[in-house]
Amino acid sequence: MDTPCDPSLASVCVSYLLRHLLVTGKMAAPLARAARRPAIGRFLSTTAALCKRVPPLGPMPNEQFEGQDVQSLEKYRSFARYYQATEQEQKRSQWWRTYRQYQQEGEDTTREKADIGFPHFTPRNAKTTQARKQILRENHRNPELERAARLRTLRIPLDEVQAEWERTTGRSHVQRVAEHYGVFKDLFGDATFVPSVTLRVQYNKGDEFLMPVYHGNLVTPAEASGPPEVTFEAEEGSLWTLLLTNPDGHLKETDSEYVLWLVGNIPGNQVHSGEQICHYFPPFPAKGTGYHRHIFLLFKQDRRIEFKDELRPNPCHSLKLRTFKTLDFYRKYEESLTPAGLAFFQCAWDDSVTQVYHQLLNMREPVFEYERSPKYHPKQVKYPHGKPLRYLDRYRDSEEPTYGIY
Repeated sequence: MDTPCDPSLASVCVSYLLRHLLVTGKMAAPLARAARRPAIGRFLSTTAALCKRVPPLGPMPNEQFEGQDVQSLEKYRSFARYYQATEQEQKRSQWWRTYRQYQQEGEDTTREKADIGFPHFTPRNAKTTQARKQILRENHRNPELERAARLRTLRIPLDEVQAEWERTTGRSHVQRVAEHYGVFKDLFGDATFVPSVTLRVQYNKGDEFLMPVYHGNLVTPAEASGPPEVTFEAEEGSLWTLLLTNPDGHLKETDSEYVLWLVGNIPGNQVHSGEQICHYFPPFPAKGTGYHRHIFLLFKQDRRIEFKDELRPNPCHSLKLRTFKTLDFYRKYEESLTPAGLAFFQCAWDDSVTQVYHQLLNMREPVFEYERSPKYHPKQVKYPHGKPLRYLDRYRDSEEPTYGIY
């Protein structure tokens, strides 16, 4: 907005401009003559409003370190000390709120989740750390390991590393990954469990190719077209139930799932000898719906169960009959079933899904597409001065790529 100019301020500006222009040389004369002319009308100026700062309601973060030399501060020297300090600071009550607290304002975060799995023992961090330090000391004193590492001939036994991880902290890590992917929230609601049994799942594609299933890795529908090989450690005489479900692919009901495989009363770890309640069906994520989670759940049975109500015809190519809810299934048999194993993969659409819809399900393939609005371009200028070199590309009639966003 234009504002009247203060005469005193205008005179100061004119004198400064004259002093500056007299030093600049040839181009100073026309500008000096223009500056000597009397000011007519209004000058364009900007104004800034100073707002009064309100003091904070309490101490600001890291206020105790202001004005101190960073090099003189006490160092943590280890990640364990830093982690302990962050835990203590996190437990302290602060006058401000974090972004997560704003996001969880309407949620009830005080309610604890029920543990529906087997009791588990978590080793203490202090003992584990001491044992690892002792192993490191022994490795540093071993000249053969040092020579092999220097010559790049050292071989690390990955099978032993995998077994050690599964024996110590692997189960809790799997639980944290499953919580990150929302597995427990979508299948069991407010319940969770620590997988006490390591579930190994592999899809066979040819004689030499195996596609393993871990905890969230990508598997294509073509690779998962047939039933996988499932192995786990089990005692003799024990009974198990294996479930494969897709909580993201239901086409009509948001809270429902599609059961892809259900085998009950498995003797030991012989999955092929179990009762086929619902035969295996390949994944069929619809086009345009992104990645779908396909979750393997292993339940341990206390006794033999009659799954008459869950029995599906063989073959079952009806999506209505495959509509399923894991929570209702568990509530019905929770006195005899205990979740023990977990593995899941992510799957997106490919060309094999079309054949599943047309040949097995005998229906039209649903396609979900997003209709994007056309790109807006201003009216073309006849003489594009100062425009980029590819300015005319945006006004082409063809659909050729323009190699740039304008």
